[in-house]
Amino acid sequence: MPSAPARAALLRRLLLLGFGIAVGVQAYVLYVPKMPGTLPFPQADKVVHALIFAAPVFLGLLLDLTPWLVVGLFSVHAPVSEVIQRVFLPDRSGSAGDVAADVAGVLLGVAAAWAFGRLLSRRAGP
Repeated sequence: MPSAPARAALLRRLLLLGFGIAVGVQAYVLYVPKMPGTLPFPQADKVVHALIFAAPVFLGLLLDLTPWLVVGLFSVHAPVSEVIQRVFLPDRSGSAGDVAADVAGVLLGVAAAWAFGRLLSRRAGP
């Protein structure tokens, strides 16, 4: 059985990998020139927007990255990504609804990290 520091180092590496994948998926979804296929249900794109912002925020906060920087960068990226879509991707359109879903995702990521942290602190005991 690996030592506690070795397990912690492995967990950190896995979280970093997850964070990198989450950011990569976010970039792909936001900047692919044309979205493939059709939506499985109305407003499905808003759910996707929320999740692609929630995941990297959640993982970034679990990694103990500077919270204001994580939340700030992803909150700024929300409207910037929509402007980039509107201006530079002719088959995409930026929308205020997508920005709202992105920001909701940031808040969801913060809430999930907070709840997860509380859960872990309870399990650790007094």
